This record gives sequence, C-alpha cells and structure tokens, in this order.
Amino acid sequence: MQLTGVRIGFGITGSYCTIPEVIPELKRLRDEGAELFPIVSPQVLTTDTRFGKAEDLHRMILEITGREPWRSLVEVEPIGPQKLLDVVVVAPCTGSTLGHLALGLSNTPVTLACKAHLRNNRPVVVAISTNDGLGASLLNLALMLNRNWIYFVPFGQDDPTAKPKSLVAKMPQLTPTLIHALQGQQLQPVLQ
Repeated sequence: MQLTGVRIGFGITGSYCTIPEVIPELKRLRDEGAELFPIVSPQVLTTDTRFGKAEDLHRMILEITGREPWRSLVEVEPIGPQKLLDVVVVAPCTGSTLGHLALGLSNTPVTLACKAHLRNNRPVVVAISTNDGLGASLLNLALMLNRNWIYFVPFGQDDPTAKPKSLVAKMPQLTPTLIHALQGQQLQPVLQ
C-alpha cells in the first residue's frame, strides 16, 4: 500500500457528470492505505441531478472514507494552522472552483481547504472538469499551471466535436498524480 498513513483532504465540487468517475478513485486511495478527509462544496450534498441523488452520494462518501464530509468554512479553516493534511485533492474541479483558486478566493469549504493547505507549502492536486476549459476558464487554467504546489491530473478534451472547449481529467491517473505530487513532481504528460 503506497499511501499508508497519508492524510488526504478530498474536495468534491459540483461537476455532477464527473462525480461517478471520481468515486472509484476515492476507493482506490482508501485501498492504498490513505486516511481520507472528505470536503464538499455546499451544492454537492444538497442537489439531486440526473447523475445521482445527493443522499446516495453522501452515503457513498461516508462508507468509503468512514467520515462525515466537511461542509463548512469553520470545519476546514484549521487545515492550515494545525497542518491537518499532507495533500489536498480537488476532484472534480469545476471551472468555477478553478477560477476561485486562481484568484485566491475562498468562499466554499473546498477553496478554503486549498488556500489553508497551500499556506504550508503543501501540494494540491487538481482534476479539472469544465465545459469551458479552452474558453473562458483557459486563463485560470494557465494561471494555475504556473503555480507552485499545484499539480494537475493529466487532462484532455472529452468530446472535441460536440464540446470543443471542454476539458476533463483522466481520473484513473489521480493516484499516480498524487504520488508524484507528494514528491514535488508533476505527472507527465499533462495534456493527453
């Protein structure tokens, strides 16, 4: 088990179509021995979508991690001063979350967890999922690619014909990206 004892804050944001791809990766991290601390954006556990019910997602997160998700700014604020985590993952990371991170805004539990964690020069792993990654979110992506302590799960266009500006992380590469990030390295190639 490669991640035994590694404390991972796992942030889940509202890219509802991608969340089903994230759940197996959460299980994989657990199976590798990681200690998981789930963190959710407010809408994630309150919104039913065509991709699933909020209560089912809540139950899965609880079963996989053994912990109630952190859902408030107050719950995640101690991450920085108490150095609670070794790495923070944001998967999926919406274009909105990416924009907030790029501008240093911390208005959700996930963005504050990242900001609190980064103050200790510790890695944040981002698994992008946005329909405008090659559009309006491209500037934020460029800013984040150039930041210290930010590591991207390799990503690419998910449907270049029907959604030519859409970018999605290759979720099966989340664990290798995290392992590299803990060593201060970006898994390559980033663009796939």
